[in-house]
Amino acid sequence: MDDRNLMQDILLLEKGACDLYMHGTIESSTQNINQTFKTALNSSLTMQDDIYKKMESKGWYQTEQAEQNKISTLKQKFSAPQMQ
Repeated sequence: MDDRNLMQDILLLEKGACDLYMHGTIESSTQNINQTFKTALNSSLTMQDDIYKKMESKGWYQTEQAEQNKISTLKQKFSAPQMQ
């Protein structure tokens, strides 16, 4: 296993941890538990961002710029009143 694959696995694990902490935050029954999950979630999100930035700096995680017309179309779609 090379460094790139290892970092991809670490990133996936960190994203999974973020998902678990988010659900723990949503489902927590007391303010104390809620705050504990929020703190863990924020820490995990920071780690996920650090991993992503490291991978991006090595050229292992590339993103494309969205076309402005696609952004405008989506903004229009989601800002329009929803019909029921």
